[in-house]
Amino acid sequence: MFDEPWTYKPPRSRSARAMLLACALLAAAVARPALAWGPATHQLVTTRAIETLPKQLKPFYKDHRYELPSLQLEAVVSEDAPERRFQIDKLLAFPFPELPTSEAAFKARFGEPAQSLGRLPWLVQEGYARLVEAFKSGDKTRILAESDTLAALVADLHSPLALAENADGQKTGQHGLWVRFNTRLPEAMERRLEVKPDAARFLDQPERFVFDVVRESYVWLDNVLYAEALARRGQAGYDSFFYEAFERHAGALLSQRLSRAAEDVGSFWYSAWTAAGRPVLK
Repeated sequence: MFDEPWTYKPPRSRSARAMLLACALLAAAVARPALAWGPATHQLVTTRAIETLPKQLKPFYKDHRYELPSLQLEAVVSEDAPERRFQIDKLLAFPFPELPTSEAAFKARFGEPAQSLGRLPWLVQEGYARLVEAFKSGDKTRILAESDTLAALVADLHSPLALAENADGQKTGQHGLWVRFNTRLPEAMERRLEVKPDAARFLDQPERFVFDVVRESYVWLDNVLYAEALARRGQAGYDSFFYEAFERHAGALLSQRLSRAAEDVGSFWYSAWTAAGRPVLK
């Protein structure tokens, strides 16, 4: 189990069962990891998201899942990019009250300091809008490409480290934490990583929901930092013994974040399809 955060509890719990998508060959072929999670973890989230969809939409994604760019044999994987973060704690303290939900309003309020935080929330908003238009167009290739892009961005949003100035543990003497939590821990857990999302749901205000996710993800930052600090006690390096300890302290939290990521990916897909008028897909 993981410790409860000192404030704010996400409204939904996660149950799960063991499973991790086998993609070691693909992961080895990719030069740089996608943000925020490693390639195999991104694939797992996208695959699990398909299972959250309602019966009207699920067959389309199941039938064409290997046409999604990140699930193809020669997968296209996003690279590290500063704009795919949102270091909001540089400007505001949690729970980030009165945080503007449009980028224009955000920049108007905070000015130049807002330029260096990253654009992850607005990348999600833009990706959602493009997916709505793709559904309206009926272009299968476009729908799948935009669905895949949006899935990666929404998954990024569920890493607490992607939302913090201390993303790599550099402020707490935990340099390299970004890769250890986001990539190496999921790899070390393999089939013990439990990811079982709830069903996708319609989002009334997807633009605002993005910032609900920001708050829900960020609240677990201290838990990640503390879990890693506990795992390092008595360890000489970052070997298998370290990751066994890290799993004991942060494995359930990791499963919770990835389960929620898959659920929210499905919810954004379902909401975009609904906003587009629920077109018939083949």
